[in-house]
Amino acid sequence: MMTIAGFLAIASSAQAQQVTLKSSDGTVNMTGDLIAFEDNTYILRTALGQLRLAANRVSCSGEACPDLSQEDVDIAMSGSEEIGSGLMPILLEGYAGAKNAAATLRNTGLGNQLVANLVNDEGFGEELASFQVTGTSATEGLGDLLDKTSDIAITSRRIVPQEAQAFGATGAGDMYSPAQEHIVAVDSLVVITNPDNPITTLNVRQLFGIYSGAITNWSQLGGPDLPVQVVIRDVGENRRDAFESSFFGSADVALTQKAEIVADSNSVAQFVNQNDGAIGVVGYAFQRGARTVNIINQCGITMVPDAFSAKTEEYALQRRLYLYTRGDTITPEVRNFVNWASSAGADGVISKAGFIGFNVDRREQSNSDVRAIAMQNAEGTPLEKAVMRQMLEKMVEYDRLSTTFRFQTGSALLDERGQIDKARLVEYLETQPAGSEVLFVGFTDSVGGFEYNQTLAERRAAEVMGNVRSFARNRLADLTMSSIGYGEVAPSGCNASDQGRRINRRTEVWIKSPT
Repeated sequence: MMTIAGFLAIASSAQAQQVTLKSSDGTVNMTGDLIAFEDNTYILRTALGQLRLAANRVSCSGEACPDLSQEDVDIAMSGSEEIGSGLMPILLEGYAGAKNAAATLRNTGLGNQLVANLVNDEGFGEELASFQVTGTSATEGLGDLLDKTSDIAITSRRIVPQEAQAFGATGAGDMYSPAQEHIVAVDSLVVITNPDNPITTLNVRQLFGIYSGAITNWSQLGGPDLPVQVVIRDVGENRRDAFESSFFGSADVALTQKAEIVADSNSVAQFVNQNDGAIGVVGYAFQRGARTVNIINQCGITMVPDAFSAKTEEYALQRRLYLYTRGDTITPEVRNFVNWASSAGADGVISKAGFIGFNVDRREQSNSDVRAIAMQNAEGTPLEKAVMRQMLEKMVEYDRLSTTFRFQTGSALLDERGQIDKARLVEYLETQPAGSEVLFVGFTDSVGGFEYNQTLAERRAAEVMGNVRSFARNRLADLTMSSIGYGEVAPSGCNASDQGRRINRRTEVWIKSPT
């Protein structure tokens, strides 16, 4: 394997040539004469004097940049640029730590590409593995995996059937199987404003007005007399497309001509933080201190863009992040990495990177919760109101866990996320005091009669409880488990849409510690 350390073709100041070094987060952008490249560090002569910049922080442009792209690597992965640059570096460092190794990361200078070398901290410091991460797009990443030029595809969306069929035709195996589809984290899209903007909640109609240019001043929304400045990614970018389709649907949104178009989420956050009247949309990991905005959807349900809501998948603008592998070419080292990345061991570094892992969170429930207030103010028949009262009385006795089970379409089987959550839930419950009470709480969408839906919710909750018990065997013998169903009350999504109905068909997990 070729390594680059301790030397550079430019050996003297007389030969030094000008280069530009930039970081992906925009904090570094400098031009100077490259004096040397050693120990994975650029040594640059600038107007401020001689500076040293680690190669893992910046990319280099200019004829004098060293060629860092020719190194042989053991594992190549490509796909979503923001996951590649925002999550993968720290995930690789965490993986190295789990193997008692150290990771050396550096940019190759070829676009959004980095190389990580994992070196054993013990013994003679031999190299364990090398990784190359290339940030492009989910579609390109799957294309690289399809033609076998990479080992892992990084995506912010699930592979579609047509793509999975193409893989199957090449002998890659079932891309939807747990052995090849690895869910590693969740990313939410959040609306952000400047920290000094007092507006904390917007409804979909107001968002439409802002992005179309009909609303031009925050005073029109009860805020300060301040011009609205929309900042957004370019047309065709995944996050922009997801935001527009989720909030505006099929509505024809003609974006205001005064919108600021920027290259990436870091630039969106930077613009919002520097401009008092700005508003933008970024991934959860890219808020950078901006204020997040609660969204009231088309059905009047308030969605809070926090990690708990993303884990329960009750915040509409959230996406699962995937790693995909081929069944016919996967190596033991690739399998070890993707298995670790989707395990509980990776949750800490995923959270550190600003993304949302699958570790179990616990939240107190009270009558002042958003959904409790919504039920208190809801209309309904006497039977519906009686069920809501029963739920309100019961919920204040229990905390809610972020674990929320959903089912495969038209099936009583848990979906692919449910298989991960089941294992994490059992691990969490093992740590709880003996005598704790666990309640599995079923809900449905509004299709069908109210009493039928309540019975269906009870049956589904009991099925999930039995599934968890079977998986846990005797590991939770000192806990008490029961189930209940409330049917279509307390919806988290709009029942008018397929996605909203899917969100509402769920089984929650509540817990009460012994007195």
